[in-house]
Amino acid sequence: MTGHITHIRRLLGWGITLARHGALIGIENDANTPAPVRRLVQIARWISLTGKGRDRDYAGAFRAIGPAAIKLGQTLATRPDLVGPEPAANLLKLQDKLPPVDFALIRREIETSFERPLEALFAEFEEEPVGAASVAQVHRAVTTDGRKVAVKVLRPGVREKFIADIETYEWAAAHLEALGGEASRLRPRMVIANFKRWTMSELDLRREAASASELAEQMHAFPGYRVPGIDWDRTNGRVMTLDWIDGIKISDNAAIDAAGHDRKALASRLVLAFLNQAISGGFFHADMHQGNLFIEADGTITAIDFGIMGRIDRRARQWLAEILYGLTTGNYTRVAEIHFEAQYVPSYHSVAEFATALRAVGEPMRGKPVSELSVGQMLDGLFAITRDFDMQTQPHLLLLQKTMVRVEGIATQLDPSINMWDVAAPFVRDWIRDELGPEAAIADRIRENVKTLLRLPDLVRRVEDRLPARGGAPEDPPLPPIALIGDGRVSGKWLGYGLAAAMGAAASAGVFLLGPWG
Repeated sequence: MTGHITHIRRLLGWGITLARHGALIGIENDANTPAPVRRLVQIARWISLTGKGRDRDYAGAFRAIGPAAIKLGQTLATRPDLVGPEPAANLLKLQDKLPPVDFALIRREIETSFERPLEALFAEFEEEPVGAASVAQVHRAVTTDGRKVAVKVLRPGVREKFIADIETYEWAAAHLEALGGEASRLRPRMVIANFKRWTMSELDLRREAASASELAEQMHAFPGYRVPGIDWDRTNGRVMTLDWIDGIKISDNAAIDAAGHDRKALASRLVLAFLNQAISGGFFHADMHQGNLFIEADGTITAIDFGIMGRIDRRARQWLAEILYGLTTGNYTRVAEIHFEAQYVPSYHSVAEFATALRAVGEPMRGKPVSELSVGQMLDGLFAITRDFDMQTQPHLLLLQKTMVRVEGIATQLDPSINMWDVAAPFVRDWIRDELGPEAAIADRIRENVKTLLRLPDLVRRVEDRLPARGGAPEDPPLPPIALIGDGRVSGKWLGYGLAAAMGAAASAGVFLLGPWG
């Protein structure tokens, strides 16, 4: 087990790097930052010899820290409600691009993992990668049976580096949560537990291949959206081989126009594809940035990179659909009731008061032209009222929120006049009708009764109605035991010891300040 000194050394290094890039000033000035963390941020800034007046380069700071921080920074780029508009805009520049690994190392990874020479798997293999990111790099190749493929190979040593960094994230989150108050309400340990689960999944390319296969099955009946096929004979935990995609990047408007594609239609189809995945299927591509979407010659939208996927169960999808539809139609009382049913808001608060707070968020936007409405604006408004109603962080919804904002951004780039609500409302309305209408209710009752009969032996031991509703959240994962400095008592003396809480204000600044929907 890694000792306190090692964690402190890492945190101090990250904090100084962030300070040198001016990335700690916002945390230092934030009224919600715990006082011990604020003092430690000041210490990090003083050690770095950095004043408050320097330019703030958040993207540069996260890039300098390393691969795990790059992934973290990309997440924070979609959360202006947490880190502020300026940091979020700056973090959008944080492209996950790194210098490629020497081809000799890539060859060794492939041959070692398959225990076969490269030539036994591929007739052609381009040494120069077509893309190199923090986790893996991709090469163009031709299989021995003549198929064009993309081969994704993990960077040597990257898994071990991520594991070490995340262990320190866990250690710092435990110390931050022990401060109590706002830091405890935001559940940093649970946030890091979810971050770890997503990251470890991304570092196992068999899991990514399985996710791509599952999404392809789910979306096979949705016209104009494709997932590349997986070559399972050339895929393992460190190498993934899939169909090569010839297409235009979805960010290249000029090329899309030159190819004669209808950008308005593409934008609407992208929004509906996301809703089909998230609301209808409960399994969605959660890394829909512009580098992972292409337009093929026939206008098909093709997605790649399935290392980060999101899941929400059926009950949560019903609640989310009702929340989205209620906000667009002004039914704030129903939206408030759902928040209480899902236990997002503690029961000691007033449903009516929460409905009024929601009205304050929704009505200003309902009065605007359609072109000015935004999912991002709506979510920002919801986050603004979370502290007043003691809403705990819901880590299982982080990927959904992040993906909604990203999809809206890409759709707006394709069609500046589009509005997510305008496209989504009919889909959500029809889904609610099908899922919550009389016929669906009867079908649900029959299905549940059959399940209950089959569960009778188990029900003798465990009465289901004693279990609290969780708003569709998955059961909290077990948290690793973390030995706190000072035998679990986080006093000012021990917090001062070597910047033990620097993580809260440094390497994970915004992740530990996630809102209740995050």
